[in-house]
Amino acid sequence: MKKIQGAMFGFVLLTALYVGGLVWVDIAHDRLSSLASLSRAMPAMLGVSLLSYAVRYARWHWLLVRAGHPTSLGRGGLAYLTGFAFTATPGKCGELVRMRYLARQGVPGWRVLAAFIWERVFDLVVVLMLAALAIPRVDVFLSVLLFVLFLLAILVGLAVHVRTLSALAARAQRLGWRRFARAARTLRDGLVGCRIWFTLMDVSVCLVTGLLAWSLTAGAFVLLLNHLGVRLPLLDAFASYPLAMLAGAASMLPGGIGSTEATLVALLSWAAVPLATATLAAIGIRLATLWFAIVCGLAAILGLEWSHGRSRSE
Repeated sequence: MKKIQGAMFGFVLLTALYVGGLVWVDIAHDRLSSLASLSRAMPAMLGVSLLSYAVRYARWHWLLVRAGHPTSLGRGGLAYLTGFAFTATPGKCGELVRMRYLARQGVPGWRVLAAFIWERVFDLVVVLMLAALAIPRVDVFLSVLLFVLFLLAILVGLAVHVRTLSALAARAQRLGWRRFARAARTLRDGLVGCRIWFTLMDVSVCLVTGLLAWSLTAGAFVLLLNHLGVRLPLLDAFASYPLAMLAGAASMLPGGIGSTEATLVALLSWAAVPLATATLAAIGIRLATLWFAIVCGLAAILGLEWSHGRSRSE
């Protein structure tokens, strides 16, 4: 319940920030026509977001099936969506709440962690590939490139030296740090569990589905720019949101809130887009992605908790 309350608080805070931004655009710059264009584009962007979630879930389901843990498409899909309620966390680690709901379907926590790590690695690689299609600012791209390489180096180092994690867990257990020891063991098992997907087929499926899912999100931003009357070269518009996402991740702020929007505004401003329009575009795409994802995640949590409570009472 505390986790759900925390997600609700984050959702309300995020909504207040974005509504405040929209009010500022309306009052300070008299952009009623732009707001109307945003409202017309929003249904299509939300539909694209749902399609992107479906593709990402197909990749997740594939990984679990290949690991010998098939789940039902319905309840498994809801369990996957629950992670989105906590997606506005550093590294999206809050998405590991899926452990709670997938455990009820027989999937061990370390396997969920393994799929989460594998998913994050491919998301980083794919989004970097999309951002590299057009590089409006070389300094920004180099910064996010170093960030991605740094994270990948850490994961590879941990995967290679899993014995160190075992020794750390044993040491923590002897000191009475049971939670830390359990976390170290889970991380070790999760990293080792990724090895099952080191096949040409699994890598190809994850790469293709990742490209499709995040291309849909980038395409939603292009759609929004068109509705707002912003005319940019197609590749520049397409690569802007992936580049901003990486910059937001590099900031280590929860969900990249603030940093992602600021990067988008800066990228559009460098392309001579008016500040108010750039701000509206940044807010609009985040409403259709991050904000909408949190809504879907909260709905999935409430649905699964209600279903579980009902089955227990029966």
